[in-house]
Amino acid sequence: EVQLVQSGGGLVQAGGSLRLSCAVSGFTFDDYTIGWFRQAPGKEREGVACISSSDGVTYYADSVKGRFAISRDNGRKEVYLKMNSLKPEDTAVYYCTAMTSRVCVNTYGSTWVPRPITIERYKYWGQGTQVTVSS
Repeated sequence: EVQLVQSGGGLVQAGGSLRLSCAVSGFTFDDYTIGWFRQAPGKEREGVACISSSDGVTYYADSVKGRFAISRDNGRKEVYLKMNSLKPEDTAVYYCTAMTSRVCVNTYGSTWVPRPITIERYKYWGQGTQVTVSS
């Protein structure tokens, strides 16, 4: 059974930091690209960060570039999202997700902008974690 189990998140003041974790089981970790998405109330789901399994190259949404860092531990089968300099607009439910691909798709330089057709390829999702940033 494929499982993505998230942990971390919570409430933090603006300027603070949080780390999200995503523990993966049930599939060959090295064959899957892992991404983080978020969705705020009344807004569309937004791709935040992606890490390729083939070479560990990372990509980010412009809105988080320089503040967030995605990483993966292939031995532990875990992916992390370290979020620094958090802003109230980062408030959302965050999801980790896996796609059968060894590279991130829809990248433009270091920017990641997953298209809807790409998002459909993410078949496995974590349960979601609330991140709330107070001003």
